[in-house]
Amino acid sequence: MNLFAELKRRNVFRAAAFYAASAWLLVQVATQVFPFFHIAEWVVRWIVIAAVIGFPFALLFSWFYEWTPQGIVRESEIATDASITRQTGKKLDRWIIAILGVAVVLLLADKFVLHKDAGDTLDKSIAVLPLVNESGDPQQDYFSDGLSEELISALAQVHDLRVIGRSSSFRFRGKQQDDMASIGVKLGVATLLEGTVRKQGDQVRIVASLIKAVDGSELWSQTYDRELKDVFAMQSEIATSVAVALKTTLLGKAIESADKPPSGNLDAYNALLQGRFYAARRNRVDYLTAVDYYQQAIKLDPDYAMAYARLALAQQWFNDWLANAEERKATGPLARANANRALALDPRSSVAMGVLGINQSWSDFDMAKGEATLKRAVALDPTNAETLYQFADITGCLGRLDEAIAMMRKALTMEPLNAQFHFNIGQFLLANGRLDEAESELRRAIDLQPTAETFRLILTLAYVKHGKLDEALATAKAEPNAGYQRSALAMTWFARGDNVQGQAQLADMIRIDADFQPANIAEVYAFRGDADQAFVWLDRAFATRDTGVAAIYEDPFFVPALRNDPRLAAFMKKVGLPDPSTVPDPWAKQAAKP
Repeated sequence: MNLFAELKRRNVFRAAAFYAASAWLLVQVATQVFPFFHIAEWVVRWIVIAAVIGFPFALLFSWFYEWTPQGIVRESEIATDASITRQTGKKLDRWIIAILGVAVVLLLADKFVLHKDAGDTLDKSIAVLPLVNESGDPQQDYFSDGLSEELISALAQVHDLRVIGRSSSFRFRGKQQDDMASIGVKLGVATLLEGTVRKQGDQVRIVASLIKAVDGSELWSQTYDRELKDVFAMQSEIATSVAVALKTTLLGKAIESADKPPSGNLDAYNALLQGRFYAARRNRVDYLTAVDYYQQAIKLDPDYAMAYARLALAQQWFNDWLANAEERKATGPLARANANRALALDPRSSVAMGVLGINQSWSDFDMAKGEATLKRAVALDPTNAETLYQFADITGCLGRLDEAIAMMRKALTMEPLNAQFHFNIGQFLLANGRLDEAESELRRAIDLQPTAETFRLILTLAYVKHGKLDEALATAKAEPNAGYQRSALAMTWFARGDNVQGQAQLADMIRIDADFQPANIAEVYAFRGDADQAFVWLDRAFATRDTGVAAIYEDPFFVPALRNDPRLAAFMKKVGLPDPSTVPDPWAKQAAKP
């Protein structure tokens, strides 16, 4: 009891309360104010740690020392009848009350002023699940898919509404009967738009429902029976109804269809939808079918900017992934001409601007112009994940891998289940020397799209770089594209020290793939340390406009193997890429690690 009385007399309890209240207030101010000035989170963490460490010292100070009019004096040096601890205690009481009052005001301000809309903000996210085709005709799938994509585009025009893109939403085709909460978690959204489409003759019926993902409850539902000619107005009605239901603000008076032909020609619109349907399949046969439909749309409406833009996008994709040297001579210029035509008709088309930027970079090797064009494309439509992905790719090509990775992280918030996005960020992480992260992203891409070509090729390179040669061999053998498989196997066999099998694969690459992927052949020679042959094949890749040339900085072998060769700087200048001496070397950091 004597100790308790002495602690009370010396104001130790009051000092503890004063210190705790002051420290708590300091931490609250830091957590609420620092983010406005972009102060790092670790600063707040250190403030908390310092406050905890300082607590026992504050108690010891209050036990051993006393504030007096003459200053701080050791308590043992003051006679009991001369002590003013009682007056000090009253002052501490007033300070504690004042600090607690400020704390209450701060809490109320945080709840009712600074974050009064926090609950609403969390709810302002949506994914449009693919509308179910109830027409009884599988040939009408393109129409229901097209309307779903149009609703995604329309909702992207709504202020403060985060809309998940097509690639991620469409992974749940036919799975609407699954647990809505699970779908919401996988897509990272609070609400889901689902429905059905029935198209018969000139009549269309759409049943749309807005679902709260967490419990599957229905927030809004409506049935629309319209003539086909009213399909654009119907899309606007649905998007506006969703915006109202979510209490969001419309950017304009009305939501316009992004793909609506200027003439309103429904046959042209129908052809565009079919073109997008086949282009999404991404293979040579369906590419040709998509081009045919886009050309039909343009013939029906010669001023159809979006048809030109989509045609250019398909042609550029074919040029970059499937075309051989002879085909690239034609498709590159065609893509550029159609992108420019689309921009002449609609200067604000982010799709066309994005295609033009990729064309300038990968077909013309004018990287500076391509970067500037893609920057404008992203500014035209910041909600377009595909355009942001294109910009990230060119940024990575220019050797700014940290920036490219940050852009892809942002794109993944819009498209969390997009296999291509996970693949690209994995490729950037690999080139940046972050092998564990790269392998994780590349495996995620393969899980999302097991039949995709090139994914296993790049994962093989990651395993080779990491020294996981058994995993590399198994992954290389599973690559579905024969040309990319030869490249993956050549790298793996040479890495394993089996020069006989490695040389056999390289010979097959030279015999079969010389016009398709000369840059891959150059990569194998660079890996083997044969710089002369590496530059012979790089020059051939440049002459045939192999797009792999533009992605040298996104490769984990080229620059590390050839950085000190003066021919590399000259080649980079020819391609429009920065001098290697100006680009950070992530592998030097890896080598410096103990």
